[in-house]
Amino acid sequence: MGNSALKAHLETAQKTGVFQLTGKGLTEFPEDLQKLTSNLRTIDLSNNKIELLPPLIGKFSFLKSLALNNNKLTALPEELCKLKKLETLHLNGNHLRQLPAAFGQLSALKTLSLSGNQLQTVPSQLCGLRHLDVVDLSKNQIQNVPDTVGELQAIELNLNQNQISQISVQISHCPRLKVLRLEENCLELSMLPESILSDSQISLLAVEGNLFEIKKLRELEGYDKYMERFTATKKKFA
Repeated sequence: MGNSALKAHLETAQKTGVFQLTGKGLTEFPEDLQKLTSNLRTIDLSNNKIELLPPLIGKFSFLKSLALNNNKLTALPEELCKLKKLETLHLNGNHLRQLPAAFGQLSALKTLSLSGNQLQTVPSQLCGLRHLDVVDLSKNQIQNVPDTVGELQAIELNLNQNQISQISVQISHCPRLKVLRLEENCLELSMLPESILSDSQISLLAVEGNLFEIKKLRELEGYDKYMERFTATKKKFA
């Protein structure tokens, strides 16, 4: 992409607060964006070939939304965690194995999408985020859901298409969790904590495509309690 085209994009972004440059084969984060650190509210650089997010990302202190879907990121810089106003972070289809240690400092974060990466566990850093609504960790390499998940504040957690065979019973203590998606994993029925049904806030549990027949779920203790929540929620949205 020529300099003049980039310049035009920068001028537009200065006026609108939105910088969107997708599918242009970019191999690096445009350095020129640093002229707009106080203007930008939204950056979308999805469908490029960016391998590295530079530390200067931490300077965009007014950024609310950052999308880098389908790039070649293998790690994220700690500086990303300085974005105190960031509400939406989309990083689907990269090569991320873990999140920065300070990720829990992204205190305004509401939506986090990490589908199609190489995570092997549910990152414990997510438990410090108080405003999380939706966390998408589908299509990763997660094998178990650890005890720390009990402190997760999300309303919806998507773990579809992982390799999960074990789930901590602590998941039923998540204070706001209403939707839990576990489709196409490696769960035996005996590994599904019954407290998810009998003693949690979860009103939608999606478990198709595991190592048991769905109708067997109905035989579990607590299924009736779960159905009460499921039906009450359905009525609310009907």
